[in-house]
Amino acid sequence: MTDGPHRLAVIGAGPAGLAASLAAAARGIHVTLIDSATAAGGQFYRRPADGLGARRPRALHHGWRTWRRLEQGLAGHLEAGTVEHLTDHHVWLVERAGASTGSRPGFTVHALVGPLQERSVGVRADAVLLATGGYEKVLPFPGWTLPGVVTAGGAQAMLKGGLVVPGARVVVAGSGPLLLPVATGLAAAGAEVAALVESLDPRRLPRGAGALAAEPGKAAEAVLYAARLLRHRVPFIPLHTVVEAHGEARLEAVTVAALGPDGRVRPGTGRRIPCDTLAVGHGMVPHTDLAEALGCRIGGTKVDVDDEQRTDVPGVWAAGETTGIGGAVLSLAEGHLAGRSVAARLRGTGPDPRSAARAVRVRARARSFSAALDVLYAPPAHWTDQVTDDTVVCRCEEVTAGRVREAAADLGAGDVRTVKLLTRAGMGWCQGRICEPAVAGLLGCEQTPARRLLARPVPLGVLARAGSDDGDRSPGEGSPPEPGLPSPRLDRQ
Repeated sequence: MTDGPHRLAVIGAGPAGLAASLAAAARGIHVTLIDSATAAGGQFYRRPADGLGARRPRALHHGWRTWRRLEQGLAGHLEAGTVEHLTDHHVWLVERAGASTGSRPGFTVHALVGPLQERSVGVRADAVLLATGGYEKVLPFPGWTLPGVVTAGGAQAMLKGGLVVPGARVVVAGSGPLLLPVATGLAAAGAEVAALVESLDPRRLPRGAGALAAEPGKAAEAVLYAARLLRHRVPFIPLHTVVEAHGEARLEAVTVAALGPDGRVRPGTGRRIPCDTLAVGHGMVPHTDLAEALGCRIGGTKVDVDDEQRTDVPGVWAAGETTGIGGAVLSLAEGHLAGRSVAARLRGTGPDPRSAARAVRVRARARSFSAALDVLYAPPAHWTDQVTDDTVVCRCEEVTAGRVREAAADLGAGDVRTVKLLTRAGMGWCQGRICEPAVAGLLGCEQTPARRLLARPVPLGVLARAGSDDGDRSPGEGSPPEPGLPSPRLDRQ
């Protein structure tokens, strides 16, 4: 690391990463914004490609004015050279560097480049901010692997990014606030939404009344979605869940059933709904792979941070969904506070609490609101009762629920890692990111950090070329030559 301006690497260009980048850059920090997508915005601000000719892209979004401010702010910093935006860069390792050599301490962020991901580059920085977002929680049920069954977020991504609907007749089901914009968006785009099936019991709403009342804008948003559902004549079926998807070559129908007060399916309440698409979701899981590899403390499934969004690893900050699922407003507030903290701490001072007071208040309200939603929208307590032994749980390795239960009952497995060793569940391409919540649910145990060494699959050729510094770069130095990759000091993770 050479002397010069302080450098921050921000991993993730969603709401948290953008807010952090703008806050740090405005305070004199050189920011390298690294993202796997081809354009900034993340899932929340996903937009159609210019070539699709969308006439009203804002119709698919709320918070469009906020996005425009972020977009214009980023463009200004890109032009000024205070922010560098690396798109289509897939981070697989963050390496702590310099501590043992006596040089200026810092980090090297290793990322695979381009759609083929056959070449890696290293970006050097004094500090790292993890804004890696989250991914959808997938809970299996009989028939969930049929073509035509997609996640709710996947259906929304198809609509926002590709201006396409996943099918002609769609059932939107599961639990969580994401289902509302998915159902209304699909209906507005011309799909017939046969039903919105929500496992939430409306009688539980008063339990979160205090936190919900503190965010009147969210209540107004919910009313707006309800009006749109009525306008498009979308049937709303509360306190129900999908128990099975039916079809031969592809999805043809789903069966939904009522839930009792204890979260169990009530016998004899099943109803069959013909459809060619099921968009199902049960909330999100924070993406913590990079934090885990760096040794950051993980509380449950999220990265632990202090009031400045600092992790317990010096030089590493985290913001947004990786610190707990809470939506765009919370992500923006956390990102802003993290960027301010980085700028101050790299100069050896602390952030001014007075000028950050508003962002602190927004963060506190948003966290309280999201905590209330977590309670309200918890998946059905006994969802595993509907998972038959022949239901595939790990799609990568084709491991069924029966094998997971056998590992627990006959072989003594009591945690996800032991099941992985005994059944191969979680050893596939996704490395357990999709099936871990399901395996943990079947075992009745908590989902614990996996401490994966690498955050994504890496070609062996990339690792074989390790040992040269030619691929290492500091922000603003231009693209590295093809062959080099700094040797990852994997023993430090």
